[in-house]
Amino acid sequence: MTQTLFITGASSGIGAATAKAAAKAGWNVALFARSEDKLQTLADEIGDAALALPGDATDYDAQKEAMDKAANKFGQIDAVFANAGRGTSQAGTENGNPEDWKGMVDLNVMGALYTAHAAMPHLRKTTGQYVVTGSAAGRKHIQGSIYGATKWFIHGFAGNLAEEMAEWGGRCMVVSPGMVNTAFFDEAKPDKLAPEDVADAVMHALQSPQRASVREIHLMPTG
Repeated sequence: MTQTLFITGASSGIGAATAKAAAKAGWNVALFARSEDKLQTLADEIGDAALALPGDATDYDAQKEAMDKAANKFGQIDAVFANAGRGTSQAGTENGNPEDWKGMVDLNVMGALYTAHAAMPHLRKTTGQYVVTGSAAGRKHIQGSIYGATKWFIHGFAGNLAEEMAEWGGRCMVVSPGMVNTAFFDEAKPDKLAPEDVADAVMHALQSPQRASVREIHLMPTG
């Protein structure tokens, strides 16, 4: 049976690039994001191997329902990519906006946890894999960065989940890129990583032999 990958934050950037790379490699892709128009455009571009599933990653029930729909359509879910995330408009702790922090934590932290929790019953059936987007900001201390702190959580959680999933043969990988040229930034960053670079890293983990558990891939722009 063709393998299926469920992706959150799939409508643009790293998520969209990974969807295209997975489809090219012969996977079915279940695309989950809030932007219904962008999601459907991407699904139409990929073709029959794609399923658009509009929804908010901060809504646990929406994620669970979307995964169930994907499993019903494609027969199973072999991997999930918890990629949805965002930054904050104001840097630092003293000058930060607590309400904005809450929205970011709900997405970056709780959204990734919801993806993991909803996915486990599916992944147990396929001895599958959970992949999550970390960051270089989750591997070093950055002055006052609340965003970075959410990614420190992700790196810690991914390591813990990898140990948990290993008990039944499942695998967990965190991909931690440095600056990527996406809409995350207000200005284009053409000299930095491309979304396709991160997608290639995700696909390397997904396509590694079952004996190899790739726990983390850290990639930075050259120089």
